[in-house]
Amino acid sequence: MSDPTSVIDRYAEGGPLLQYATSGLPSEHEATRVGPGLWSLSELVAHLLDADLVIADRMKRVIAENDPVLQAFDENAWIERLDSQAMPVEEAVALFAANRRWMTRVLHNCTEADFARSGRHTEDGRKTLAELVAKAVSHLDHHLVFLYAKRAALGTAVLPRYTAR
Repeated sequence: MSDPTSVIDRYAEGGPLLQYATSGLPSEHEATRVGPGLWSLSELVAHLLDADLVIADRMKRVIAENDPVLQAFDENAWIERLDSQAMPVEEAVALFAANRRWMTRVLHNCTEADFARSGRHTEDGRKTLAELVAKAVSHLDHHLVFLYAKRAALGTAVLPRYTAR
């Protein structure tokens, strides 16, 4: 990995980006299902939180354990079975941002050798710490596109911001 600091900085920007993207969102719009995609804003933000916590767990395992198994999860089952429709967006965003701050501290303490460490994902094969951090960044950017479009469809648009460079 050429520059771990760059990807860590992009990862750290995720909390503020999601806070901005959901700022001023009327609570009555949180559960409204509007395209693009099938999920409501509350389900979308719950998915972002769930995925970020799962990826953080995978990163910790790769850093601390030898050749860990990185379990896949069924995002649609989690949305359906964990009542994500009822999750308050503001609480999910606060936890997402706190997780990103915590993991940023962990990542800043990692060496270049740590970023080369890997685990075995049950569906995607071997993944390094560097790849997991990059996945967290790209996953948020991917879903922010949907979040901004949903807000626009609801008439509560904000000017988009992304980490993509």
